[in-house]
Amino acid sequence: MADQSPDESSKQKIDAEATSVEAEEPTESGTSGGTVDTPDAPPESDSERTSEFVALKPVDVPVLKSPRPMTAGPALGARPKDESAESPTPDAEEPAPALPPLDLLAELTNTPKPPETPARTITRRFKIWVPIVLLLALVFVIVQAVRPLPTPALKLGADTSSYTFDGRLSLPWPAKGQGAVQVQGSGSLGTFGEQKPVPTASVAKVMTAYVLLKEHPLKKDEAGPTIEVDEKAVREGEAKDESRIEGLTAGAKFSQQDMLKMLMIPSGNNIARLLARWDTGSGDETAFVAKMNEAAKALGMNDTTYTDPSGLDAKTVSTAVDQLKLAEAVMRFDAFRPIVALPNATIKGLPQPINNNNDNLLLAGLSIKGIKTGSNTAAGGALMWAAYKTVGDRTPLILGTMLDQRVDGPDPNGGNSLTLVKENSKKVIAAVRDALTSAVAVRKGQVVGYVDDGLGGRTPLVATRDLKAIGVPGQRLPLRLTDSGKPVPHSAGAGEVVATLTIGTGPDAPTVPVALQKDLREPSFGSKVTRLG
Repeated sequence: MADQSPDESSKQKIDAEATSVEAEEPTESGTSGGTVDTPDAPPESDSERTSEFVALKPVDVPVLKSPRPMTAGPALGARPKDESAESPTPDAEEPAPALPPLDLLAELTNTPKPPETPARTITRRFKIWVPIVLLLALVFVIVQAVRPLPTPALKLGADTSSYTFDGRLSLPWPAKGQGAVQVQGSGSLGTFGEQKPVPTASVAKVMTAYVLLKEHPLKKDEAGPTIEVDEKAVREGEAKDESRIEGLTAGAKFSQQDMLKMLMIPSGNNIARLLARWDTGSGDETAFVAKMNEAAKALGMNDTTYTDPSGLDAKTVSTAVDQLKLAEAVMRFDAFRPIVALPNATIKGLPQPINNNNDNLLLAGLSIKGIKTGSNTAAGGALMWAAYKTVGDRTPLILGTMLDQRVDGPDPNGGNSLTLVKENSKKVIAAVRDALTSAVAVRKGQVVGYVDDGLGGRTPLVATRDLKAIGVPGQRLPLRLTDSGKPVPHSAGAGEVVATLTIGTGPDAPTVPVALQKDLREPSFGSKVTRLG
């Protein structure tokens, strides 16, 4: 037999092994084994073969999705490795879960994971939280540093909140009625009696003048608009038992200034009603009375009610304290003060001069300059007065009111009570003028307070000159610090004026500029960062 080449020999071996495998597969009848030779059976022709599929492996054996590659043997014709021994079965275990990073690293490096200890836990947390805390701290510092600074505040020192004059003053108040007195700019000197609403009589005309001058202002010595007398004013001028301007004729014209003189000097009731009708352009005084009550409310006269412009009606009531508020307001009109200071006046168009019911006080030598008397049966005697006293380089205005003064015995229309109220008021005026004095409340260079920057910093403030107060013995005057017309700065040099110190009350109270004793500086960086508010 001729020699076969190696390729042909290998091919024959492979075909022989394939034939052997086919012989080991189960037959159609379900048995397995080698091929049985049957001598009597002729060989099966191609046309007799069927197309029936015969499984090479049991049907219940799962087919591998990705069979392992054959391992090459040592020789060229080595038999492939038996795959059936390594093929996974249905009962094969699931793949193990992935290892944690530290365990995987330990396995790969053959180094076991370090054991967990409290120290390692604390170290790990420290490494995580320290950067976060540092970042938050940095943000906090930046926010605190750029926040707007608090507005600087002016604060008085504990020993400069007020000033009290040495001594004590006892005013000669009457036993009955009520009254009040004050020094303009210094404040109240005291009151007496129960402050309950009582009839005011003609003192009500002060409010009538106040409303007119607010709505129709006049300069000092200015005549103002012309006002025509109507028939009603003429008729009322003939009424008995009330103060009035007689001798008027319908159609006569007078200036507003002359009308105010007729109102305040002889206390003309018919002129009060005429002015009320003229102001509102109506046929009665109702609308004007409403204005009077509105003005009283605006001045804080909470215990006052007006029912007519003349005060003849007993339902027009007030208190001494309320009337003192009106006196302070009305005496600010330049056109009003000269009128009420006149003891008498001659007015063109009137048959005779008019005389002031207050003439004995105006001529008493006490520098009394008004303001208005009032008297009738319901009110008794009432008086609102003004006086002056020069003290040092200042001449303050002294204001007072006294109501419900009554004599024992006959008192027709309150005439005798009017005399009584003027005498009682004269005693009080004289006592106040005698006691009024001046004192240095704050010395130049004295520390009066400080600027509080809102973050704990305080810069002292000093008076730039002596601050003099005017008052009476025993009177206590409040001190207050206010800005100098502009906001207090966050920083300024020593000596710069940043505030005003005032002693007393009201717009006439004495003042002195206040300056920084040393440099005012902005709060430090540390103060900004550590502030809580």
